[in-house]
Amino acid sequence: MPEAQHRGRVEVSPKAIASIVNEAVLTSYGVVGMAAKDLASGIVNVLSPDSKRGIDVRIQEGQVTIDVYVIIEYGTRIAAVARSVMNVVKFSVERALGISVAEVNVHVEGLHVSDTD
Repeated sequence: MPEAQHRGRVEVSPKAIASIVNEAVLTSYGVVGMAAKDLASGIVNVLSPDSKRGIDVRIQEGQVTIDVYVIIEYGTRIAAVARSVMNVVKFSVERALGISVAEVNVHVEGLHVSDTD
C-alpha cells in the first residue's frame, strides 16, 4: 500500500476555536452569558465587536487549553453547570476539529438573578 501523500496542513486559529466554544457555552443549561476575564479584556470587547468575550484559547505544543468566563443563573447547581460546560465544550471542539482538548477551565464570574415578576 503506498504511503499517504502529504499535501499540506490545516491550521485552525484560536479565534475559530473560540467561535465553536461560544456556541457550545451559550447553549449550555444554566449559563446566561459570558463575562470578560478582566477590565482590559472588557474594554477590548466593547471596542471590538467580533471578539469572543469571555473565552481564552491557547495552543501550545499541540495542546489546546480553553478558559471560559461565564455568568450562571442563580439557583442552579454551580458545580453541575460548570462540569456540564466543561464536557460540552470539550466534546464540541473535538467533534468539530478532530483534535484533542487538553483542558477546559470554567471561571464563574457572576450569578444572574431572574426577575420574579
